[in-house]
Amino acid sequence: MEILLILVLAITLDLTIGEPPRAIHPVVWMGKVVSFLVRVGKGRANLHQFFLGMGIVLVTVGLFTIPVFLILFYLKSLNLVAYVVVGSLFLKTTFSLKELRRSALVIKTLLAKDKLPEARFELRSLVGRDTASLDKSLMISATVESVAENTCDSFTAPLFYFLFFGVPGAIAYRAVNTLDAMIGYHGEFEFLGKFAARVDTIVNLIPARITALLIILASWLRRQSASDAWRIMLRDRRKTESPNAGWTMSAIAGALRVHLEKVGYYELGDSHNPLTIDTVDISVQLITTAALIWIGLLFLAEVIYRVAT
Repeated sequence: MEILLILVLAITLDLTIGEPPRAIHPVVWMGKVVSFLVRVGKGRANLHQFFLGMGIVLVTVGLFTIPVFLILFYLKSLNLVAYVVVGSLFLKTTFSLKELRRSALVIKTLLAKDKLPEARFELRSLVGRDTASLDKSLMISATVESVAENTCDSFTAPLFYFLFFGVPGAIAYRAVNTLDAMIGYHGEFEFLGKFAARVDTIVNLIPARITALLIILASWLRRQSASDAWRIMLRDRRKTESPNAGWTMSAIAGALRVHLEKVGYYELGDSHNPLTIDTVDISVQLITTAALIWIGLLFLAEVIYRVAT
């Protein structure tokens, strides 16, 4: 049952302490490694960049996953208490529900006080788009969209891979997701990051759809519109460039019965309710409930597996 103990302790650490210092945070070091490696690809031909990008993915994932596997393999044979404690510390660094909630609520507080420049600055930690020209309504929309999408990236997906592949699986997922966030987009690193973007799309296929279903179930428990969440998800899930993000964002748009928009890119949902600061509050409640449901399902799956084996 040490897997369940690792999960309980990791979630407790996240909800009580939150993120570890940046100096020792593995995701920060992943970013430094990627930043160092991409310098090699600048100025090279597109094909060379693509194959170099494959190498960067393999090196980064291996560099962080293999040592974690070896450390935990050694500790498990040495001392189960140390194995659980160290495993939970590693696992905690792969997800962040508390920080996601905090970021959204900070933006909500700034918007409530009409501190729009400060809200635009804080919003940059959640979204990749240019926030300089966003008005209040578009900032609320961007916050809600990001809350939904990041529930998958920052919670559902890492724990999904933990369930099947243990702590090393969660670490590997976090490395891939970090690579995609840094270089898996159009622009300067388009060819260098193509492989990272494709891998990230593949590893999020199942978690994104699970997260969308969790949001729908949470909307039912929270007395939001579960029927609209289901309908809008099926209708609008393909409107985003990402084949995964559209599932979670359209589900929450339907649950809240609001219209979410990234100008020039996509529009999700119907405008039955206005976008207000309360919309951010309700979206945070929904993703928190979805996360709790996911934790319960993980426990149930592990218990069933143990009983069956």
